[in-house]
Amino acid sequence: MRKMLVFIMVVGLFTLSACSSMDEGYMDYEPYPSDVYVEGETYAEIVENEFIRTEDMPVSTFSTDVDTASYANVRRMLEDGYLPEPNAVRIEEMINYFDYDVDAPDEGEVINVFTEFSQAPWNDNHQLLMVGLKAEEVVFEETDGMNLVFLIDVSGSMSSSDKLPLLKRAFGLLIDNLRPKDRISIVVYAGAAGVVLEGGDSTNKNEIYDALDDLQAGGSTAGGEGIELAYKVAERNFIEGGNNRIIIATDGDFNVGISDVSQLEDFISEKRETGVFLSVLGFGTGNLRDDVLESLADHGNGVYFYIDSYKEAEKVFINELGASMVTVAKDVKLQIEFNPVYVKGYRLIGYENRVLDYEDFEDDEKDAGDMGAGHVVIAFYEIIPADSEEDIDEQTFDEISELRYTGENYLDELMYLAIRYKDPNSDTSELIEYQAYEADYSLETSETFDFSSAVVEFGLLLRDSAYKYNASFDEVISRANANIGKDEFGYRDEFIELVEIAERLKARQ
Repeated sequence: MRKMLVFIMVVGLFTLSACSSMDEGYMDYEPYPSDVYVEGETYAEIVENEFIRTEDMPVSTFSTDVDTASYANVRRMLEDGYLPEPNAVRIEEMINYFDYDVDAPDEGEVINVFTEFSQAPWNDNHQLLMVGLKAEEVVFEETDGMNLVFLIDVSGSMSSSDKLPLLKRAFGLLIDNLRPKDRISIVVYAGAAGVVLEGGDSTNKNEIYDALDDLQAGGSTAGGEGIELAYKVAERNFIEGGNNRIIIATDGDFNVGISDVSQLEDFISEKRETGVFLSVLGFGTGNLRDDVLESLADHGNGVYFYIDSYKEAEKVFINELGASMVTVAKDVKLQIEFNPVYVKGYRLIGYENRVLDYEDFEDDEKDAGDMGAGHVVIAFYEIIPADSEEDIDEQTFDEISELRYTGENYLDELMYLAIRYKDPNSDTSELIEYQAYEADYSLETSETFDFSSAVVEFGLLLRDSAYKYNASFDEVISRANANIGKDEFGYRDEFIELVEIAERLKARQ
């Protein structure tokens, strides 16, 4: 239906006739200008990480990110027939949208660390280091009870089929998975906020379904007031040791109540200290406040998803329920020191809004990203080797007094990795240490490395990155095709279809 609507719009606006060719099932038409499609939608500016000379700053620090909203939003734009707004393309969220077949932590451990080191597919003169984390897996049925508060936007802007109606179906999937120890509350906001259902008994699912079905869109938006009420409901129904979480579902238009984003962030940051976390589901087009929704989830120790289809709802609430709902490690930070013997310069790909200062790593008061049960987080560093003659711009950083590498020690190590994380019920971090070695370099790479690096390359092309070098859609398709793997739910196969759409749209610009 969405594709047909886009086709009609293009015909009407450009007086094009319908094309007889349906290339592989997709419309054969000139791409519609992207600035028209994203009018009213807001995205935080992404300034790509630059290459840093190791002699200027050998240490890189950043927070994990398990949000997946960017990938689903990019998919929506491509399927609607236009290339995405570059600031909508967050490469880390695209990588971490997919599941990867990597080892879980050993018994008694929370996080398993894995790395691979090879040639950069888009630049033969550079190397690519993959750093990955896999969180412990849990049996969802055995986890503590959930106290979930659905905070639902029922303002007039939510009336279209890809918003409130899809939202109801999405939450229906989660309700289907409730256990007797779980409780559901529903708070709505439009012209004013109100409680539709409080502490709903999960054994009486019909009551919860009926409360959802009765929701109708209409009125202005009071997002801030709704959030305040949702926290009160969550706190009244708090489950000690359980998963106490608000799930806000909206197209992101906050125009009444606490409308100042910084005040909302401060409020949510304060409330997370009570043990109530906040996750965000974005819906629809036209006034999507992507920048606001991502920020609210970050400050609420939650995850930001964009639900563009019923299939995406199934991914979030059925296929990956444990990862979506059960936090096993919070405030996860990574700090990497590169050995100047092997690394002339490095660039963290993506994670631009997750970069931390050096001193933030040791600061347990500094908030960072969380990991759910079974979550995999992957990051890539593009590396300029020490023997390269390539110039890297000099930068000035604060001096670090204690470094591992002097240029004369640990001559077999490529880098040293330290990870800090907290138990969800603790305010004190635990430390994991890991080393990768220069001898690890290999042109024989794993399925995980090859597929995830294909996703990175696709992101570089969509952003028209200054660092895309020799990246190509054909290479992305070839590498992804060769590394489909098990692909139980068809997500990787769908990725290849999206690359093919992007390639056709790019060719017609």
